[in-house]
Amino acid sequence: MTSTERTHAVLEGRRPDRLPVVPLFMVWAAQHGGHSYADYVTDYRVLVEDQLRLWEEFGIDVLSCCSDAWREAADCGTLLVYDDEGPPRPREHLLANKRPVTDLPRPDPLGGGRMTDRVRAVELFRKRGEGRVPILGWIEGPISEAVNLRGMNQFMLDFVDDPSYARSVLQWTAELATDFALAQVGAGADLIGMGDAAASLISPSLYCDFVLDLERDIIATLEEAGALTRLHICGNTTGLLPYFASTCAALIDLDHMVDLAAARRAIGSQTTLLGNFDPVNVLLKASAEDVYAACARCHAAAGEPYMLAAGCEVPPGTPEVNVRAVVRYAEDATRGGNSAWLR
Repeated sequence: MTSTERTHAVLEGRRPDRLPVVPLFMVWAAQHGGHSYADYVTDYRVLVEDQLRLWEEFGIDVLSCCSDAWREAADCGTLLVYDDEGPPRPREHLLANKRPVTDLPRPDPLGGGRMTDRVRAVELFRKRGEGRVPILGWIEGPISEAVNLRGMNQFMLDFVDDPSYARSVLQWTAELATDFALAQVGAGADLIGMGDAAASLISPSLYCDFVLDLERDIIATLEEAGALTRLHICGNTTGLLPYFASTCAALIDLDHMVDLAAARRAIGSQTTLLGNFDPVNVLLKASAEDVYAACARCHAAAGEPYMLAAGCEVPPGTPEVNVRAVVRYAEDATRGGNSAWLR
């Protein structure tokens, strides 16, 4: 099977030739490719080259456009500081003074900015991958982008001090996310990753009241456009598990703090789970044998449908042998016949 066929087999409840391996490579990809991270996040050709190299050398099953959380904010006018060793960071938050979000220019994802650079990456992936491997586009979810524009502390206080303002910002960021996602789907993205990390920092009641419906709407729009969604919320999302199935995301990406067996019980048997061994203490610091064992534990806890990945980004400095251990487990699990593939 090609990576595309393998991925669709899992999503459609069929048996793949092996488990798909879908890690989130960012800084590690640039370092492995011999590039600065500033070049990786500003030149789509560098990102594409480095991701294709990972696919070819390690046998992973995704080409990822995820590089940093600041594409949309930059096109809104946020000034960024670029770093050769890690993600860019903002000089300021555009809504720090709590001006109306509608005062911000509504950027066009195809207007030539950083969002356009990501769309160009999707286009080049489509040309180079020839449909053999899924292309993962990426957007910031409503609350994560709201935090990028307003600032973490200020926006968290808005939930209490000025909920109507918080709602206006979230609605605006959700519409921007939808525009950006559809531009990537139009360029050929098979999947859209939606990173909404700040959702793990609010209560389940706030998540349901302010965020859940917006995530649902984005996911529904993408499904109508022919793309599936990978919902990625960093952190301990145990309290949010009962609501994840209702987002209708095709894949739920869980961080290492979450018990996968509990996630399966809460989310149900129809949704594909991925993750979630500790990216630092296991993937970066442990032996290849420990990584292999962690993959087995996660697979057993999650059941099917399932795809292999660490709980979050592959850390810089992770030994290559540990990356290969993840793929080796995927291959051995299939040969061993220890998986109930069909739902």
